[in-house]
Amino acid sequence: MIEIAPLAIGATDLATGTAPHTGAVNGLSVSLSPAEPRVRLSLRAKDVGVLSAALGRALPERIGTQLDGIARLGPDEWHALLPEGSPVPAVSGQPLSVVDVTARSVGFTVEGPGAVAALIRGCPLDLANFAPGRATRTVFETVEIQLWAMAPDRFHVEVWRSFAPWLWHSIADGIV
Repeated sequence: MIEIAPLAIGATDLATGTAPHTGAVNGLSVSLSPAEPRVRLSLRAKDVGVLSAALGRALPERIGTQLDGIARLGPDEWHALLPEGSPVPAVSGQPLSVVDVTARSVGFTVEGPGAVAALIRGCPLDLANFAPGRATRTVFETVEIQLWAMAPDRFHVEVWRSFAPWLWHSIADGIV
């Protein structure tokens, strides 16, 4: 039997440290901090009603939007960021997929009046028009991320764990 070693890093013990990185971009204050621990679920279903019933909550209907911790990323794809300790729903025999991907990714919060300026350095989206309630898969430089607009000046960034230290430093390098 192959043994899998425990995860080398977590959201709060990245090689980057746990303290928020604060400063300014273009004279506007901004902070970068590890996000709160979350349960991350990859969700797939052809019928949104079946998935909604299995989760016991409403789902965003439009691709590129988020509602109550769930982002719709494609026609049959959602990503959930739920409070730590949330159970993974049992969906055996139903025409859908719920996969716990908590160990795959970590999250950062970028917030403050300079948040858009900090992210636009590496993200091709028009972030000035990326309103709260939006969420999408995109890139920061060459690294795939999920970007969630939580407020006009607060964003949640999801990245695969192996890219997290690089992304942290790349964003932090632009904050002086």
